[in-house]
Amino acid sequence: MSTGKENLELDEEFVAEDADDSEAPVEVAKTNLAKRRVIDNLLEERRLNKQLAEYDFDL
Repeated sequence: MSTGKENLELDEEFVAEDADDSEAPVEVAKTNLAKRRVIDNLLEERRLNKQLAEYDFDL
């Protein structure tokens, strides 16, 4: 570790992103979330069907 003070270089040519570009990741996130929910629902249904098949009805 350095004990002395270090000078930080600043990038003065930094350009902020446009507002239009920020909308695309939101759409992707929404579709990914929807796909994930569909997958989760299918896995839950499969798990429940397996439990139902293994259930002993002669209790």
